Amino acid sequence: MHKMTSNSIPNSAFKRVYLANQKSNIKYWLYGFCLLMLIILFLPWTQNIKASGTVSTLKQEQRPQKINSSIPGTIIKWWVKEGDFVKKGDTIVKLSEIKEEYLDPNLLTRTEEQVEAKQNVLSSYKSKVNTFDNQLNALAQSKQLKLRQIANKLLQLKSKQIAEESVYEAAQNESALAEDQFLRQQKMFDQGLVSQTQLQQRSIARQQALAKRITSENTLMQIKQEIIITQLEKTAIEQEYLEKISKADGDRYTALGQIATSTGDVSKLKNQLSGYRVRNGMYIILAPQDGQIVQANKAGIGEILKEGESIAIIVPPVVEYAVEIFVRPVDLPLVNVGQSVRLMFDGFPAIVFSGWPSSSYGTFGARVLAVENSISPNGFFRVLVIPDTKDAPWPKLLRVGSGAKSIVLLKNVPVWYELWRNINGFPPDFYIPKKEK
Repeated sequence: MHKMTSNSIPNSAFKRVYLANQKSNIKYWLYGFCLLMLIILFLPWTQNIKASGTVSTLKQEQRPQKINSSIPGTIIKWWVKEGDFVKKGDTIVKLSEIKEEYLDPNLLTRTEEQVEAKQNVLSSYKSKVNTFDNQLNALAQSKQLKLRQIANKLLQLKSKQIAEESVYEAAQNESALAEDQFLRQQKMFDQGLVSQTQLQQRSIARQQALAKRITSENTLMQIKQEIIITQLEKTAIEQEYLEKISKADGDRYTALGQIATSTGDVSKLKNQLSGYRVRNGMYIILAPQDGQIVQANKAGIGEILKEGESIAIIVPPVVEYAVEIFVRPVDLPLVNVGQSVRLMFDGFPAIVFSGWPSSSYGTFGARVLAVENSISPNGFFRVLVIPDTKDAPWPKLLRVGSGAKSIVLLKNVPVWYELWRNINGFPPDFYIPKKEK
C-alpha cells in the first residue's frame, strides 16, 4: 500500500490546517482576560447573609385568625360558606344551647323576678332600719325627759331638805331652851319659889318642844330617804333605757347585716342576669373583622361545638406585609435593626447577583424592624423585616404564608478579600449600619 508523506500534501492545505508561519492573537486575549480578572478582583463586593422565611404581616390583627365559639352549643344554621367575603359584624353561625341550666326559655324573666324580689326584701330591711333609727331617737328623747324629771325632783327634795334642816335646827334650839327652862323651874319649885302649876306648864312646854324636834327630825330623815330613793330611781331609769337602746341598736345592726346580705344577693343576681343576657348574644357568632372565610372546621347542621373551639378562619383582605426570616445563631450578631435586606418572593422571577444588589433584577428592598432575643423551636433566630419606603413597593399579589428568600446586606469589601475570606472559611466582617437621622 502506498504511504502518504508530508511532502505529498499540498502546501496550501497544510498551511490552512496547521496555520503554520501565521501570526496568532491568543496571547493578547489571554493578557486581556488576566487584566479583566485583576480589575474584577478590586471591584467592591457587598458581603451578605442568606436566609429563608415566609410572608407575614406587621400587625397581629391582620393575620389569619380563628373564629372561636365562646360557649358550647349546637350548630343550627350556617350563614356563610368557605370563600365568602364578610364584613365586620356579619353573622357566621347560629347556635342553640346544650347546657341544662340555660335551657329554660324564660330564664331571663325568672331571673329578673328574683332580682325584683330581692330588691323588695332589701327595701323592707332599709325601712326596718329607719324604724329602728326612729325608735332610738324616741328612746333617747324619753330618757332625757325622764332624767330631767328626776333632776327636778332631786332639786326640789334638796331644797326641801335645806328648809327642813333649818326647821330642825330651830326645833332643837327650842327644845334645848324648853329643857333649860324646865330644869330651872324644877329648882325653883324645889326651893318653893314657884307653884306646882307653873312647873307643870314648863313641863308641858318642854314636851311640846321635844315632840316638835322629833317631828322635824323625822321629816328631815324622810326627805333624805326620798333623795336616796330618787337617786336609785335615776340609776334604774338609766339602766332601763340602756337596755332598751342596746336592744334596739342590736336589732338595727341585725337589719343592717341583712341589708348587706341582701345587697350582695341582689348584686349576684344582677351579675347572673347580665351573664345570661351576654350569653344570649353569644348564640349568634359574628365576624370579628372584614375578610374571607376559609377552612370551616365544622360541617352541616347539628354538630356540637365545645367552648373555645374553632369554627373557621378569617383572612383579612388588606394587610401590611412583612417577612419573617430565620437567621443562624452564628450570623445573628451581624443583623441589626434598620439594616438593608433584598427579598425574593416565591412565584416572582428574579436574577440575583448577591454581591452586587444594585445589578440584581426581581428583588425587593426591605429593612430589619425587629430581632428576637430568644431562639425559635427550629434552632434559628426570628427576624422581622418590612418594606423599604425608599425602594419599589412589594408585589400586590403576595399572600400570607408564601415563601421568601432574603439577602441581608453587610459591609462592602473588595472581591479578592471576599474570595480570600471564603477560601479560609472566615465569617463576614462585623458590621454596624449607620443610623439615619
